Amino acid sequence: MSADVLARDFFDRLSRSDVTGALDLLSDDVTWWLAGKPDEMRFGGTYTKERLERLLRGMLGRLPDGMRMTVRSTITEGDRVAVEVSSDGILDNGRTYRNEYHFAMRVVDGLITDVREYNDTHHAYAVWIAP
Repeated sequence: MSADVLARDFFDRLSRSDVTGALDLLSDDVTWWLAGKPDEMRFGGTYTKERLERLLRGMLGRLPDGMRMTVRSTITEGDRVAVEVSSDGILDNGRTYRNEYHFAMRVVDGLITDVREYNDTHHAYAVWIAP
């Protein structure tokens, strides 16, 4: 499976709230980095596969109708794929989460091994954390 097809499959599985299926596309030693300073935003920083699973399950647990992840574009070069994504979901607190992302992913032997996730951290804070 090509890197861009694998990335699209990953976000499609998340859109179906299939965390287990999405995680199956990641290597066991995947490194997932999220924008944001961990001392200022608790969700920023580097995640292992296990920590990412807790984050994803926690997020989806607060989205009663799930979260649609729409891939807008991809650019693939060798084992790397750049993915532009938008999200849409309503949290259990009634707030609307609509974020824009850039994911820089590396794919080795048919699995995602490294991800750098950039998003609107201010919007994420305002919707998920702010009082």
